Amino acid sequence: MDNGSNTLDFCNLKVVSALGRGAKGLVFLAKINEGQNEKQWLALKVVSKAFVRMRNSSHCKRVSFEQQILRRFNHPLLPQLRGVLETEELLGFAIDYCHGGNLHSLRRKQSEKTFPVDAIRFYAVELVLVLDYLHSLGVVYRDLKPENILIQETGHIMLVDFDLSKKLNPKSPQLLSGISSPSSDSALLVDRRKRLLPGCYCCHSGIMPLDSDSQLGTNSPARSESDSVEKSNSFVGTEDYVAPEIITGEGHNFGVDWWSLGVVLYEMLYGMTPFKGVNRKETFQRILMKQPDLSGENTPLRDLIKKLLEKHPDRRIEVHEIKCHDFFKGVNWNSVLQIARPPYIPQNDVEDKAGFSRKDVESFVRKIFFKNDNKEEKPKEVEKKKINGANQNKVYNKNQNTVWVDKLTDNPTQNEDFLMF
Repeated sequence: MDNGSNTLDFCNLKVVSALGRGAKGLVFLAKINEGQNEKQWLALKVVSKAFVRMRNSSHCKRVSFEQQILRRFNHPLLPQLRGVLETEELLGFAIDYCHGGNLHSLRRKQSEKTFPVDAIRFYAVELVLVLDYLHSLGVVYRDLKPENILIQETGHIMLVDFDLSKKLNPKSPQLLSGISSPSSDSALLVDRRKRLLPGCYCCHSGIMPLDSDSQLGTNSPARSESDSVEKSNSFVGTEDYVAPEIITGEGHNFGVDWWSLGVVLYEMLYGMTPFKGVNRKETFQRILMKQPDLSGENTPLRDLIKKLLEKHPDRRIEVHEIKCHDFFKGVNWNSVLQIARPPYIPQNDVEDKAGFSRKDVESFVRKIFFKNDNKEEKPKEVEKKKINGANQNKVYNKNQNTVWVDKLTDNPTQNEDFLMF
């Protein structure tokens, strides 16, 4: 399928199950029913038109922005827009489905709920590359967290969910270089996403795979980010991962993504986020006032985390310093994607089930976002509940911002985690 030019329709689209929920939309596992793409699994993100209309105008803009930005991507660690869908009730778009779930779920499957250092280095390298590429486009991501870092069937990551991202206009002409396309290496790798990448940059990590029933599914110029780009004053992000300057409202730029990377690396190393409090107020207070507890031997990884979690954005480590840090010693940034061997390769089997109709999907979306099917009432905030007859012991986990769904009367999911993203 061409990038986003394909119009999807429930007549040729087979929707198999629900994968996750966000603030404004739902993600379904789907596939094309005909033609050469019949075996290609897709993640179909849909939003309710009625729900978006009830929110302020910024929500409409974000829905449009995410589609627009997906059309621009040409990078092996970012999704490609595979098609768009529209009905009287829904707007949607499809990207490639990632068989390996997300980094949060993969970490929780590890025996110590943490990753070995070699595995952390592998994922850190790829996160630095993809954030650097986004920043070269003038895009600040603003929602980096393990739930948004998916694992492709090759074992490489894919960063998803761009509805909180923002375009910042570079003030320095040098920042515009590299915007039109990624490096030739990255462009080449886009066509190789379906292949396992052999290589010599190995991670002998002992990564434990997800359970079989879990279907979660360019070097830019050196720059002083704080001096060279405009700032945003929006308050966005997931509370454990937001940078201090977002909390204070003093304006933020690309540096917030590097802060969030520090939180993600800390979580991969210690199995928890560094500033978690008993409630949002305490979490924010710790982000502003508390230094991260980097207990253990003084290592390059801990030093990198410390520099990423610098509270003052003007003193926080930036991309060129990150790439030169001792933790990445020996990494060839121009070719690492071609020679890196992922620490975990997921199984690619997806159970093909009977599909659901447009009516089924629309009914499911209404039940998730509205109190009942008949009225467009103001949707509730995410609350502690079980959905449509779920009778096992999975409930809304407030600490993890996750909704667990076991059974749905109209749209039974696979036995899998139903994620908030």
